[in-house]
Amino acid sequence: MRKRIQEVAHCFSAELPMNLTSKKNRIGKPVCPSALLAAALAFCLPRPSARAEDSIAYTFENYREEDGRITVQTQSSSVDQDVGAYGHLSLTGTIDAVAGATPTGRPAPEGSDQVEMTEISSRRKAWSGDVSEQVKNFNIDAGFAESRESDYVSFGWSVNTLTDFNEKNTTLRVGVAGTDDRVEVLFEPAYLPKHTNSVIVGVTQVLDPLTFVSINVTLGSADGYLAEPYKIVEKSIELLPGVSLQEAFSENSPNERNSESVYASMNRAVPKLGGAVEASYRLYSDSYGIVAHTFAVSWQQHLGSRFMLEPLARYYLQSAARFYYYNLDNTSIVPTRIPTGEGPYYTSDFRLSAEDDYTLGLKVTWKVADRVQLVASLERYVMNGRDGVTSASAYPKAEISSLGVRYTW
Repeated sequence: MRKRIQEVAHCFSAELPMNLTSKKNRIGKPVCPSALLAAALAFCLPRPSARAEDSIAYTFENYREEDGRITVQTQSSSVDQDVGAYGHLSLTGTIDAVAGATPTGRPAPEGSDQVEMTEISSRRKAWSGDVSEQVKNFNIDAGFAESRESDYVSFGWSVNTLTDFNEKNTTLRVGVAGTDDRVEVLFEPAYLPKHTNSVIVGVTQVLDPLTFVSINVTLGSADGYLAEPYKIVEKSIELLPGVSLQEAFSENSPNERNSESVYASMNRAVPKLGGAVEASYRLYSDSYGIVAHTFAVSWQQHLGSRFMLEPLARYYLQSAARFYYYNLDNTSIVPTRIPTGEGPYYTSDFRLSAEDDYTLGLKVTWKVADRVQLVASLERYVMNGRDGVTSASAYPKAEISSLGVRYTW
C-alpha cells in the first residue's frame, strides 16, 4: 500500500508512504529514503486555498509481496467538513494488519541464494486530524497524528501555510513538523526515544491557463534510536586457528541523520485530448551517504463525465549508505553486542543498499452518482539490487491494490 501509499501525493510526489512509523514500513517493504525527510510533513499538508468538499470516505488497500513475504492490509476512513465560513476539519483513522516473512539481514548460507527470513505479524492503529483556516490570501493548517502498535508508538504535529500572490498565480508554501516516537528494543527493558523535525519551503507558479510548476526544498533531521531493532549483521568470528563461528549482531546506525531534498513538478492540461500530464523529479541526499533520484510521470484521461483513467510510472535510484555491508567478513569492524548509536556503524538492511526500483500502475475513478465516487488502483512494484554482492532474494516484488468509496455533500 505503498506502504501505504501515496496519499500525500502531489506535494512530495506520489511515492510517499502514508506513515513511516508503521511496522510494514520499518520491517517489510523498503521505504524510499526520499520519504524519510518528509515523514513529519506528509500526514497533514495544507489544502489549497479553495476549501475541499465535505465528504466521508473509506479505502481498503492490499500490499502483497511474492514468495510468501510481507502482506499488509489497510483499512482507513476519513471525514472532511467545513467549519464556519472559512475553516475546514479533516479526520482520518487507519488500521493495519501485517504478516509474512522479511529478511533478517543475515546473508544467504553457503550453497544457497536465499537470504535468511523471519516471520512477523503485527497490528497498528493510527489516527490523524488537521484543521485549516483561510484568511483572505493566507491559509494556515495545523495537524496532529498518533500511531500505536505493540513495539512502536509515534506522535506527530505540523503547521503549514499557503500564501497567494500575483493575483493567485503564485503560491508560497512554508511548513514545519516533527514527531516524537518510542521504540521497543530487545536489549533494554524500556522504550527508546526517536525524534524527527522537518521544514519545507516551496513555490507553485501558474505559467499559463494550462500549465503550472512547483518547486519544494525540504530539510530534515532525526535523532535518538535510529537503528532497526529487528535487523542483524553477521560476522565470522575465529575461535581457534582455522575454526570460525558465524555470529549475529544487532545493526548499529548513527544516532543522528540529516537530509535534504529538492522536488520539482510540472502539470499541464491537454484539452484536445481531455487529459492532463504530471511529471516530477526529486533529488535527495543525507548524512548516511545516500543519494537518490526519483522520476515519476502520470496521465489523467477523462472518459466522458464520469470516468477517469490515470496510468503512472515511477523510477527510483539510490546509492548505498556508507556503512552498508552484506556481512562484516573481510572488514576490520569489531561489532558491539549492544547498539550504541556511536561508531563503528554497520547495517545489512537491504533498504540501505545500492538499489533501484520501479512502479507501474493504473488508477480508475468512476463517478457513480452526483455524490458518490469509486476509486480503484493496481500497481506493480519491483526492487533490484545494484551492488553485485547482496543476494537478489533480499529484494521484493509486490502488487499493490486498493478500492475506495467517497460520498460528498
